[in-house]
Amino acid sequence: MSGNVTVSERAAKRIGEILRAEPDGTMLRVSVEGGGCSGFQYKFDMDRAKAADDLVIARDNAVVLIDPVSVNYMAGSEIDFVEDLIGASFKVKNPNATASCGCGTSFAL
Repeated sequence: MSGNVTVSERAAKRIGEILRAEPDGTMLRVSVEGGGCSGFQYKFDMDRAKAADDLVIARDNAVVLIDPVSVNYMAGSEIDFVEDLIGASFKVKNPNATASCGCGTSFAL
């Protein structure tokens, strides 16, 4: 299962910086949950436990985990890190989303 989810170079660099401050073995978990102003929202958590069916994306010093249900919603997506006028944040560029909120944290299919 690949899900074709990628992590941009900018996101990998920022995730690596965050994980360096965490205990060894910590990974970033990205998941999709119901809610948000558009129907679904992305959730970012630190996790030290990898499930057997997790998608694992490793790039540079970054390790990202995505559960199989979330991978279905995120197929073809890129996890990016952007800095703009409203601040710096992770954004998921999801080609499956038919609508999204202004801050890029929730979406509709």
